[in-house]
Amino acid sequence: MKKRVSGFLASIGAAGLSLAAVSPSQAADASWGCQVLLCAASESPSWHGVPYCVPPMQKLIAAMSLPGFSWPICKEGNAGKPGLEPYEPCPAGWTATSSDSSSGHGSSSAQNVCTRSLGRCNSKAARNTVRGAGTSIETKEVYAESGHNGSSCQIVQTQPRKLRAKPYFFDIPNSKGVKQRFWFDLNK
Repeated sequence: MKKRVSGFLASIGAAGLSLAAVSPSQAADASWGCQVLLCAASESPSWHGVPYCVPPMQKLIAAMSLPGFSWPICKEGNAGKPGLEPYEPCPAGWTATSSDSSSGHGSSSAQNVCTRSLGRCNSKAARNTVRGAGTSIETKEVYAESGHNGSSCQIVQTQPRKLRAKPYFFDIPNSKGVKQRFWFDLNK
């Protein structure tokens, strides 16, 4: 059985995962960790649309709230525990940062806003960019320690980062060892 599960999981990465490629008996024989990996990596449809996947994923969601929860691992899949990236990337030219500068140094989960510096406050180009900014963008004049003159002032914009619809991911290696990222959610 392990050979079937291992062979199937290796083909997941190579073929881009298709639950249709697995017989119900093969999938049912897989460990809970392999069931979770298999279902989390299902893309069209997502695990929500695959009747086989609903019970193991709901079991996972329920187990996550219990004390001492440990993520079920599929050793044959070589994927380990999933990653979590709750936010979409910032738009080009913007940098992810924390809205609270006192917390989350280096933590991507705490980097909930995108910022960019437009340049000096007395810059015509910076002012023109500010006029075209969307309503969700906050614009501030930030002064250096040396005072409130035009050369020490920078225009900085901030906007909230968008939350991902699918914040969890597995990096699953294909038959050549190249990892492919599969995003999933844990919404009931």
